[in-house]
This record gives sequence, C-alpha cells and structure tokens, in this order.
Amino acid sequence: MRNRFRIFIIATLSACTLLGVLLVMNFASIFFWSITPSTPFSEARRPAPPDYSQASAWSALPELHDLADTLPPSSPGLDQSQALVDVFYVHPTTYVGGEWNGPIDDTSLNAATDRVATLVQASAFNACCAIYAPRYRQANITALTGQVEESQAAVDLAYQDVAAAFRHWREKYNHGRPFILASHSQGTVHARRLLREAVSGTPLRHQLVAAYLIGIPMPEGALRQSLPDIPICTSPEQTGCLISWNARGAGYTERIQVREPVTDTTAASGPSLCVNPLTWRHDTEPAPRERNEGAVFLEATPPRVMPGLTGAQCKEGKLEVLLGEDLQRDFMSRLLDHTLGAGNYHPVEFQLFYMNIRRNASERVAAFLRTRATANTRSDP
Repeated sequence: MRNRFRIFIIATLSACTLLGVLLVMNFASIFFWSITPSTPFSEARRPAPPDYSQASAWSALPELHDLADTLPPSSPGLDQSQALVDVFYVHPTTYVGGEWNGPIDDTSLNAATDRVATLVQASAFNACCAIYAPRYRQANITALTGQVEESQAAVDLAYQDVAAAFRHWREKYNHGRPFILASHSQGTVHARRLLREAVSGTPLRHQLVAAYLIGIPMPEGALRQSLPDIPICTSPEQTGCLISWNARGAGYTERIQVREPVTDTTAASGPSLCVNPLTWRHDTEPAPRERNEGAVFLEATPPRVMPGLTGAQCKEGKLEVLLGEDLQRDFMSRLLDHTLGAGNYHPVEFQLFYMNIRRNASERVAAFLRTRATANTRSDP
C-alpha cells in the first residue's frame, strides 16, 4: 500500500510538473486565445464613451494629485500649475479582457493604467511640463499583433477617444501653449495618427516642442511622406521633431510584435525610425552605458535609479541594448516578457532610459522657449 501511494504521489507531481512546463512553453498561445474577442466587432457591445469634462476620464491632470506627479529619488519636479509647456501623453495597452475595446469606468483597469503606464512613463516629464493623460477605450491587444481580423475598427474606436481628448485639452487647458506629444505602444499608434491628422500642416505644428512616440515600428519612408513638416530629431536640443525607438537585445526572439495595423504593406516596408535616447541622434554610433543617466523602476519598492544599466546602438531600425544586470520585474511582468520573447524589451522602453528622457525633455523645452523669446524680441518695434 505504501509503495502504491508513493507511486501515486510521484506520478501526480510529475504530471503537475509536465503540465506547468507545457503551460509556460505555450503561455503566449494560451494567453492570446483567452483574450481574443469571440464576437464580431459589428455585433460587440461597445463601452460608453468617455466624458473628458470629467476628471475621472483622465489618468493625469495638473490639478489632480496623481501618479504622474511621482518623482524619482533625488530628482526635483516642477509645480505643474506654473509650467509653461504641456505634455499630452497617450498610454499603452493595459486592458487584458476579451472585448474588442476596454471600458474607462473599470476601477481595477484604471488603477492598472495609472500604475504601469502613467507612473512609470508619464512621470518622466514632470520636471518640465504639465501632464495631461487621457483614458480611452483601448483596443484589444490582439488588434495590434496581427492575431485577429477586424483589427482596424477596434483601433479606430480607441483613436476617436484620443482625438476627442486632444480637442478637449486644446479648448479647455492648452490655449496656445507649447506642448510635447508622448506615447508608448498602442498609445503611439494613436499619437502618430494624431500627429498626422491634427498637428502636421496646422498652426499646432509651431507649438510642438517634440514628439516622443516610442515602441511601435515606424518605417522612415512612410513617416517622411505622411509628416513632411515634422523632421526626425538629430540632436538633443532640436525642436519640432520626432523621436522613436524599439528596444531589443542582441539576438532577441520576436515572438509577438505590437505594431500598427496596415493594409498597405508597401507603406510598412523599409527600416524603422531609431533615435538613440543616450545621444538623441539619428545615427548608428554606439553609446556606452556610462551615458545612461539612470533606468528607473518606480513600481519597485523602494524605487531605484540605476545609472549605467545599459548602453544602446541603433541597428537596422532597432535600438540594441545590452543590460548590465537583471531588471526588477514581478511575476506577471516576467510572464509578459516570456510571451514577447527573449531580449524583447518593449515593456520597459521608457524605464530603461527614464532619466535621459527626463533631462532631454527639459532641454528641448528650454531650447524651444529660448527660440520663442528671441523671435518675440526681434518682432518687437
């Protein structure tokens, strides 16, 4: 009897171990299967649209006490009520449900957005600017990975919200002030379209300090055609220009790539834009890790500034990084890393260069304001 029981225990443990291994090995497939919408978009229940006159429709506003106000250790911030420049920030995907678009009145979803997006990304700009971060009906992540059909309709619905928030921000808050456009991942899909449809070729073009559109491959040829008056940034203090990168390790595995849905494959071909956040130049020169002023993981307890964590070099449209130590990642974040593939640093493309972004945003704002002051002086009689 004892031997039979022992055999049963060993067999059970072995089966559980095998099941665990299979689950980990196939986690990406299982995960995407679980969140893929089962109802056609045309028949799906759409969440109620946000009302941007209500503070609850925003993850961050200057008059709110929110996670965009969080400061990294030993780094002063700015009184946002006194800021001369705004940041309009569009957050990445934080919705992991099974509908085509996520709601904006789900408290747990909003808390996740605040914690894993506004806290660790938008806060990088609180040394220079007043931060505006709208919530929006995010598209299901499968709409941005080529996993399902009808992707564009879900993405369009999300963009409608972002465009409405941008209009509300202009009318109620901005009043002609300079601004930075910042985004990551799905947010960059919407911010790029916003740049094309609402900024390029309009008077707003002259208010743009810079656009930090991170984490989505953006072919240079298509960018130059669609944004002819917004150049790629080639120096740390250039203004009115565009910045982007996609961080990967050497020999990375690309299991899943988040990208903009496109119907014209020729528009998506060619090398993607890469501006090195350690030099702020559009070239292939390597930057050593000594130029990295600090990766910051504000979600860690306590938060740490990690100078010199990685160097960076633009190679074939990707920003190649080589980490000097392990990242501070919780269990769920490590599952996400496994899903995306080894060496795919998409989830931490802001955090790896947080302090460099923080300094550079302030430098570009100062350069923009100097230029404007000089122009005003010359125009005075």
